[in-house]
Amino acid sequence: MDLKSNEPFWLIKNGLINSYPSLQSDESCDVLIVGGGITGSLIAHQMTKDGFDTILIDKREVCNGSTSATTSMLQYEIDVPLSELIEKIGENGAVKSYRACADSILEIEKLAKKLGSQAGFQLKTSFYYATDKADLIRLKLEYETRKKYGFAVRWLNTSEVQDKFGFQNTCGGILSELGASIDAFRFGHELLEYNQKRGLRIYDKTELRSVQHKRGFNLATTENGSRIRAGKIIYCTGYESAGMIPEKIVSLKSTYALVSEIDPVAFKSIEKTLFWDTDSPYLYFRTTDDHRFLIGGGDEDFQNAQKRDKLLNAKEKEILTKLKKLNPGFEVITDFIWAGTFGETKDGLPYIGEHPKFKNAYFVLGFGGNGITFSAIGMEMVSLFMKKKKHPLSRYFKFGR
Repeated sequence: MDLKSNEPFWLIKNGLINSYPSLQSDESCDVLIVGGGITGSLIAHQMTKDGFDTILIDKREVCNGSTSATTSMLQYEIDVPLSELIEKIGENGAVKSYRACADSILEIEKLAKKLGSQAGFQLKTSFYYATDKADLIRLKLEYETRKKYGFAVRWLNTSEVQDKFGFQNTCGGILSELGASIDAFRFGHELLEYNQKRGLRIYDKTELRSVQHKRGFNLATTENGSRIRAGKIIYCTGYESAGMIPEKIVSLKSTYALVSEIDPVAFKSIEKTLFWDTDSPYLYFRTTDDHRFLIGGGDEDFQNAQKRDKLLNAKEKEILTKLKKLNPGFEVITDFIWAGTFGETKDGLPYIGEHPKFKNAYFVLGFGGNGITFSAIGMEMVSLFMKKKKHPLSRYFKFGR
């Protein structure tokens, strides 16, 4: 499955940071991680930190799948609002999921500092707004719900939104104190480089073809016939896992994004905030650390990469038209435009844990707009799993829930 198209900004901006050899020999390890994007990079960091002999493989160059196409908005807000998630899974699971996402942003900040990261991590506020009065009732309910459970939020009315951000045609919205942005492509590379020096073995252009489940271990065979004996396999294969797991756990969507030319002045009023609206599909945007405007939206059901990519020009016009309605003063000169594939689950939550069809294995699948924060939560969860301990979110993130 092709997960990106045209010119993903992060890949062009960063170039080929590091390249790793393909696997050409038989190996053994405690943990085999399948997938070298931001999720696999975070899990590999945790496994190496915990002292497990770890191998990571990816069928592409590392970080060249969805990680090179992400808009990297780090939010504690899940695609399903807290008020609705409480109705779906109950108060305990919903609130704990939101709090875990909030905590994960701060964990990523700590990790970025530890690595001396050059990936442009920035703490920001997050603004969730309505452009249609019909959405106001549920948006105000969401505000009251978050406030009730201790999340740092405040309501901005129409005039306050215009004064603060210069937006027209909004009906107000929720300003959250906690959010962040990062270059996930570079951050993933930084994590891998850091942990390679600490014993992590990395092989890209190495595709997993089959796994034999033995008593107490797995025997993984790659495309060229090399074999890896692994105590555990951790699948960090993102949306491509939809082709592995027999039941339908996710609906695949196409999303579109563009980045403007550098302009340090034009978007100064919004540079410290992440934005998304209540529309379906929603519009989302932020600035980058090098003073560009990054905006995405136009989501549609995924059919195939060819049909997705043919819509790039039409989606660019659609996205910019919505932006112009919000603020006619924004002049966006497109520098890069691309499409990517992501997944939506029935409750907006990830799948992290064991699957009955895959022995001696775990999955860390952070779907939706919170893929990176879910992956950071997965670090703690997998660390506990490997020690045969439980995590309080396991029941809410499990398969078959």
